[in-house]
Amino acid sequence: MKIAVVCANGKAGKLITAEAVNRGIDVTAVVRGENRTVAGKVLSKDLFELTPEDLKEFDVVIDAFGAWTEDTLPLHSTSLAKLCNVLSETDTRLLIVGGAGSLYVNPEHTACVSDGPDFPDVFKPLAATMAKALGELRERKDVKWTYISPAGNFQADGERSGKYILGGEELTLNSKGESIISYADYAIAMIDEAVNGNHIGQRISVVRE
Repeated sequence: MKIAVVCANGKAGKLITAEAVNRGIDVTAVVRGENRTVAGKVLSKDLFELTPEDLKEFDVVIDAFGAWTEDTLPLHSTSLAKLCNVLSETDTRLLIVGGAGSLYVNPEHTACVSDGPDFPDVFKPLAATMAKALGELRERKDVKWTYISPAGNFQADGERSGKYILGGEELTLNSKGESIISYADYAIAMIDEAVNGNHIGQRISVVRE
């Protein structure tokens, strides 16, 4: 199979790319500047300039886009819409590195992690914009998408345990009552989904065992 990782130079993107390379998968890093991943194949192009021709050869496109500053937060919606439009009505699957703030904390799915009293105010704008992008994604019936939310404590430099628990729309805790996962273990889950394609049109979540 062939995988493209968009925004592969980011922290999550690099580890996802490395996980795919280590499994012997044919992976292309899509980056704006110099390639800083271990991928041998590179497409140097801005996400917003990608065309259907650029991505037509891939079985899976992984969206590792991230924006953190107030003025760039709306790009979560526009970047995802761009990739959806490029892949519209194709068989290429789109996998998205999502957020945890929109995970539900009750069976009725009326309350989210970001609604909780302990959710840091500094992260609320990010959670809101990512939740908006997810809501817009749910309306797309022309794209084979899967949205993968990490655990609440998403550790960029955490160790690779090689194990994770697969959850769904609700916040899942491990046997220690924790909601935690490293970027490295998240990358394992992402590539597992890329290979297996078991959750098309769904949001799933992952937490460390």
